[in-house]
Amino acid sequence: MELSDRVLVVDNVPENLSLIDAILQSQGFEIIKANNGVLALEKIRISPPHLILLDVMMPEIDGYQLTQKIRQDSNLPYIPILLISTDDQASVIKGLALGVDDFIRKPLHIGELIARVRSLLQLKHSIDEREQMVRIREDFVSRLTHDLRTPLVAAERMFSLMQQGVLGELSENLLEVIDAMTRNNRNLLQMVNNLLEVYLYEADRKTLDYTEVDLLAIILEVIRELQPLADEKHLPLDFLWVAKAKYTLMGDKLELRRMATNLITNAIKFTDSGSVNVSLSIDDRELKQLIFTVTDTGIGITEEEKICLFDIFPTNHQRCVSSGLGLYLSRQIIEKHRGKITVDSQLDQGTTFTVYLPLNLEYNSESRCYPPGSSLFSRN
Repeated sequence: MELSDRVLVVDNVPENLSLIDAILQSQGFEIIKANNGVLALEKIRISPPHLILLDVMMPEIDGYQLTQKIRQDSNLPYIPILLISTDDQASVIKGLALGVDDFIRKPLHIGELIARVRSLLQLKHSIDEREQMVRIREDFVSRLTHDLRTPLVAAERMFSLMQQGVLGELSENLLEVIDAMTRNNRNLLQMVNNLLEVYLYEADRKTLDYTEVDLLAIILEVIRELQPLADEKHLPLDFLWVAKAKYTLMGDKLELRRMATNLITNAIKFTDSGSVNVSLSIDDRELKQLIFTVTDTGIGITEEEKICLFDIFPTNHQRCVSSGLGLYLSRQIIEKHRGKITVDSQLDQGTTFTVYLPLNLEYNSESRCYPPGSSLFSRN
């Protein structure tokens, strides 16, 4: 028990309020009282207690209704609710469905009441500590990525000035070295940017800007950008689509571009011979969805690796190797668009990633985002 533990007791019977007040105050708890649900809700919203102990039967707002209002209020923190009820199984089931954490039946037994209150308060403190650790971790990652990006962006600009000859004429050998340093710096900057994106998604702070976008135009742009990467490895990078089809959907253009870039880059990276084939089509059946595929003739993926392919830190499979942030981010983006991604692969025979993006999504014009989907920064 913490010294500041505050318990809100809600009961319309004065005798019950006085009795519970006396019992819990004797254990060192700070007691707040309310004789009806309306007053209780006002007190909760002004200063949320650490625990709520309420009776089922009350006028105006009963215990079930009050529980429902508390659980539906997104501005309130998690508050354990201990419901005083009769010995009725139906009441227990109904209360649990609405979000009650525990029950105590009438007539009250002092020892049981104290034990249940202490148990729920321990749960409350455990959850609060965990949420605080998540906030600290999220703040650390945010600061870290910002601090890392600053010198990398500065280095990028300096390399650019050197390549342009602004700082004086450089020899061919030195220009080659600077080109290599520029590529490495960009790769590192991309890794930092990906880490920042993961943080934003996991912290539920990523805001997507949903507008009508042309997925075909996005993929064509990505392929043009990545063509030199494929040319370096002498890999054909082919793209197949139906010319007269309309490939528009409601989505975030930058995030969809990131997803396409990640998938095609991965295919080129893990393919040494053969080709990389990209396709875009429309499923006109009942589901009405865009189908985007990336197929390579690379090293392939084992069945064991598929299990944790989209994880950042595999924990359940010792031999499983994480694919890094790119695939993880791609799945987050796809799921935010209410789509899904599948993988079909055989070792040494190549891999196909298939992305399904629905066309008929309900769009929230006020928030410019769809209902959230989803959690490197686990809330577990």
